[in-house]
Amino acid sequence: MNLHPNKQQEDLFFHDDPVLKPYSSVIRARKERYLNALDEINSEYGSLLSFAQLHTYLGFHYDRQNLGWIYREWAPNAKALYLIGDFNNWNRRSHPMRLNAKGYWEIFLADLDYATTFTHGSKVKVTVIARNGEFDRIPLFIRRVVQNEQNKDFSGQVWFDRDFDWGDDATFTPSTPLLIYEAHVGMAQETPGTGSYNDFTHNVLPRIKADGYTAIQLMAIQEHPYYGSFGYHVSNFFAASSRFGTPEDLKLLIKTAHSLGLLVIMDIVHSHSVKNINEGINCFDGTVEQFFHAGDRGNHPYWDSKVFDYGKLNVQRFLLSNISFWLDEFHFDGFRFDGIGSMLYKHHAYTEFDSIVKYFDKTVDNEAIEYLQLANTLVHQIKPSTITIAEDVSGMPGLTGPAEQGGLGFNYRLGMGIPDFWIKLLKESKDEDWNMQFIWSTLNQRIPGVPTISYAESHDQALVGDKTLAFRLMDKSMYTRMMKSDHDIIIDRGIALHKMIRLLTLAVGGNAYLNFMGNEFGHPEWIDFPREGNNWSYQYARRQWSLSDNPDLKYEFLLRFDNSMIKLCTEKHLLDYEFSKLLNLDEQNKTLVFERDHFIFVFNFHISNSIPGYEFPVTEMGDYRIVLNSDDLRFGGFGRIDPAVSYLSHYSMDKDQYMLSVYNINRAVLVFQKI
Repeated sequence: MNLHPNKQQEDLFFHDDPVLKPYSSVIRARKERYLNALDEINSEYGSLLSFAQLHTYLGFHYDRQNLGWIYREWAPNAKALYLIGDFNNWNRRSHPMRLNAKGYWEIFLADLDYATTFTHGSKVKVTVIARNGEFDRIPLFIRRVVQNEQNKDFSGQVWFDRDFDWGDDATFTPSTPLLIYEAHVGMAQETPGTGSYNDFTHNVLPRIKADGYTAIQLMAIQEHPYYGSFGYHVSNFFAASSRFGTPEDLKLLIKTAHSLGLLVIMDIVHSHSVKNINEGINCFDGTVEQFFHAGDRGNHPYWDSKVFDYGKLNVQRFLLSNISFWLDEFHFDGFRFDGIGSMLYKHHAYTEFDSIVKYFDKTVDNEAIEYLQLANTLVHQIKPSTITIAEDVSGMPGLTGPAEQGGLGFNYRLGMGIPDFWIKLLKESKDEDWNMQFIWSTLNQRIPGVPTISYAESHDQALVGDKTLAFRLMDKSMYTRMMKSDHDIIIDRGIALHKMIRLLTLAVGGNAYLNFMGNEFGHPEWIDFPREGNNWSYQYARRQWSLSDNPDLKYEFLLRFDNSMIKLCTEKHLLDYEFSKLLNLDEQNKTLVFERDHFIFVFNFHISNSIPGYEFPVTEMGDYRIVLNSDDLRFGGFGRIDPAVSYLSHYSMDKDQYMLSVYNINRAVLVFQKI
């Protein structure tokens, strides 16, 4: 029954946008589906919060009243379940589970009988008898999964939760603006090997704080069997990856980050699941349909993984409970939802979005939209300050619109077109052919009122087969010509453009900013996880922090500039203003001049033209001084500008506006502030 009859168009997120107005009925239908789903959940479960607490009932829980451990499992199509593990010498029939009144399988292990065998650290699995055979599986809600080094087999591990002292973490107040340092714990160490949560806490968090970033975004937290998947082929949704340490180690990382004023955002993967049967959730009860679509629709054609059936209530409950778990148990401050574009469309966003019709046609997965609306509602009910970020390549309208108005409810979208733009420009165009209008329009290609996270390069560019901005600009010269005593035109060009591209992206491209670890100082090496093809080497699954620490190397210049631009953004509240205002666009001299929050940016991308007395309009009369200069010697520049000089604007009768005259130096950016 429709409990929410259509209301006026003003209740929809786009209001009177003439472009979206023809699709108001589709948007209204999204709103109604969401409200009806919420009503049904509230009616049957009391609230969305109660609905998303399945993890507190299923899995292993200690029963203080009856003094023992109870294990419950969801396997609706299974014929029988047996708990197996160290505690019963892996006897496949000694511990049968029974169906309870709610339709879940369960078994109780009393302390009196199992106090010495069912212990902290014990290995466990569950034998599932299904129509298609008998399989040993890892419990769905297990909190920890470990791998046997000898036979490489994965098992669940009994982990008796100990009270963790969060201290005054509940009063944590995040810093602003949102400046995200994206990181992978396992490859954050310098020595070849797998880094740990503790390594990251002690060695990397202080760097992030010193660099001025206000948030960290952690990849690969959910357990995944193949390290080289970058954490995106999740097998165990409620288990923090044991490769990096214990759950308590991860909690300490988050608590420490909070003590430094850093938000901690989790890269959560609900867009698909690893297809593995032994390690993952696929065919857990003997059927694909328990979690995923049947047939071809359940197979992701590009990612070699399984696609969730978001229209099923129990699938929604599993995934929403997963969100509650990470927020409640680990105190994460937000989620970057991976692969949203893949979720939103039945073609998984592998198409050209060259027509607005494609956002509203039959290829759109309305069940996925409904799930994401519920997910965002839940997140903000649990903790209103929580941040949700959508990784959507398509530009779906309403991504950050309120769910009750037909939107999806995210706080931010990733400006995914920006790194792709820089790659294309550097690959296909000579410096002298760069089009200033194209650069400006591309970086401003976002909808007003839709908070966007800009970034100059993605973590994908660091993977084998692609190149980071630094390596694309300087290539093999980075290995031989980065000593400060060396003089090399390739390195000079690369360092200059690296600084300019990053600041232009920050200053124009969005309302928040993201950097992948190591890119702030131009890390030269790619990422290559241990695999058969490289003889399982960790040589490139690391970050060489010592490069930026070495006073003899030019990497220090890039890090200093990154620190300075982040400091400018933070201290001057640069991103409080939604858009920059273009003051001058000069194709002949490859110059962009714009204003954001009363700061004037002068970018000169020309390969040689440095122009004394370069004049451009400003909005205010007064003296201006340089607050950031990429040509400064401490940033690896040439020191062509006297930092002590101030610049007095003047009124032009001919142009009827205030003008400022500066020395516009090539391959550099100058930032001015009115004194």
